[in-house]
Amino acid sequence: MRTIILFLLTLSTLFGAKIDDVANIVGVRDNHLIGYSLVVGLEKTGDGTTSKFTLQSIANMLKAMNIDMKPIDIKSKNVAAVVVTAELAPFARQGDKINITVSSIGDAKSLEGGTLLMTPLKGVDGKIYALAQGALSIGGRNVKGADKSHPTTGVIYEGGLVEREIPIDLYNQEYVTLSLKEANFKNSVSIQKSLNNFYSTEVAVAMDSRTVKLKKPQNKTMIEFLAEVQGLDIEHEVQDRIVINERTGTIVSGVDIFIKPIMMTHGDITIKITEQDDVSKPAGSMVVDKNMIIGLNENEIYAKTGTTTVANLVRSLQKLGATPKDIISILEAMKSAGSISAELKLI
Repeated sequence: MRTIILFLLTLSTLFGAKIDDVANIVGVRDNHLIGYSLVVGLEKTGDGTTSKFTLQSIANMLKAMNIDMKPIDIKSKNVAAVVVTAELAPFARQGDKINITVSSIGDAKSLEGGTLLMTPLKGVDGKIYALAQGALSIGGRNVKGADKSHPTTGVIYEGGLVEREIPIDLYNQEYVTLSLKEANFKNSVSIQKSLNNFYSTEVAVAMDSRTVKLKKPQNKTMIEFLAEVQGLDIEHEVQDRIVINERTGTIVSGVDIFIKPIMMTHGDITIKITEQDDVSKPAGSMVVDKNMIIGLNENEIYAKTGTTTVANLVRSLQKLGATPKDIISILEAMKSAGSISAELKLI
């Protein structure tokens, strides 16, 4: 039987955080790159004859080398067709090296020991931004008795060379925009107030719950300004949240997420949460702690007023014999009924 794990996080409504932790600079981001190519040098673990696109790719490569051969005549198992992906970091310059991920798209059994042929990597606009090539690493040997890796996916560390830059001209800009990682009006206003107080002038304007527009001071460059902005401390409000992993039965919750009194039935479990100024102890009851008691005869949970939290509820349900699946379903139902006001997030 699986057990449910409840992590108790001591969260306050407001805590100190740097602006860099809660907001991004609009336009300064990674860019995805993708390409198609072949991995050669495999030890008979490549694509078979059923992967016709691999055979056609081999034939096209040989034709480019003045070797004319029909795909049907190619029987090699030492080659695999792959998709190549990478992340182009902001401000990457020509000649910079980037890491490459190589993934099989055919029926290859393993890419171990293979070498990626030169691969153009394109952005969403269809332009080539990098070239990739090199020997693959799959992170271990794919044999019995050894630490296994995922043999059809490999990495080439610093196997890509940046060929085209994505221009981002921050230096000559007068304005820049911050985008909060989570929408929150209070946090947006907090950034505005903190920046305006720090510079003693209006350099920031909160546009909405996620956007703050900045204007650099006259005596600083935009780079100097952003360096100070990112390191500035603010009062950051964290939204109460319950995170549930249905696959593993894990629940992550703050200790101060309260539950309103409710009565509900789930399968053969009937729950009635009652708050009292002084917790009574009916016959056949089970003490959870000084603030909560379970009446086993009626499946009734008696809690001291103001102490009914998700953490205590989960502990009580466990003592009642509820399974992880039952507990997760009960929390979801309570959220739908309005008994829990915190955000419920399933992963």
